Amino acid sequence: MMVIKAAIVEDQEILRKSLKIVIESMSDIEIVGTAENGEKAIDLCEMESLDILLMDIQMPVMDGVKATDEIKKRWPHIKVIILTTFQDVTHVLDALNAGADGYILKAVDPEFLIQGIKMVYHGGSLIPQQLAKEVFGQIQIKKNEHPEHLDDNLINHPYDLNNQELRVLKYLTQGLSNKDISEKMFLSIGTVKNYISTIYSKLNVRNRSSAIIKAMEESLIVDKKTLK
Repeated sequence: MMVIKAAIVEDQEILRKSLKIVIESMSDIEIVGTAENGEKAIDLCEMESLDILLMDIQMPVMDGVKATDEIKKRWPHIKVIILTTFQDVTHVLDALNAGADGYILKAVDPEFLIQGIKMVYHGGSLIPQQLAKEVFGQIQIKKNEHPEHLDDNLINHPYDLNNQELRVLKYLTQGLSNKDISEKMFLSIGTVKNYISTIYSKLNVRNRSSAIIKAMEESLIVDKKTLK
């Protein structure tokens, strides 16, 4: 069985140590390193063969958003899960747009964190429902406060998603992996990957999490018989 190799990037030493102890004691996930800021996280990626990074947002020297952007450009295969608080939700969208694969509260139950790491490792998306509502609320607030800053193309462009693409997008919002989607739609995994790539292109996003947030933001997922 493949061991998931992860690293923790967090400026609070006590949290770095406690997360490492908890994760390794409750799972077969190996914490191969820790870092206190984004620059050190990049150093870790250069030195270690990593699968997952647990990344704080607010850190000195280089924050989690900038670090995520740089890491995803250089090592797109490394999955990044943002560790956040409710106070940081305004920055979550920035992190997702930078390429983060999901986000989770720092105070989450350890078992849920471990499940989330494994889900992202296997190609799923990690967007807790409670946090998603909070992020969506922030989107709506920004739209209402600054309508002049909205991109008209985003508002008026229908994205040209066909029924199959909408079905795949719906399953993405439910956190299904490529394999799960292929089984539900009776398609090959390769075909599902092609649909997902097309969806990313049409929505102008970089990954699953960004696609899910865009789907929520633009109300693209509705209850239609074609989507069942």
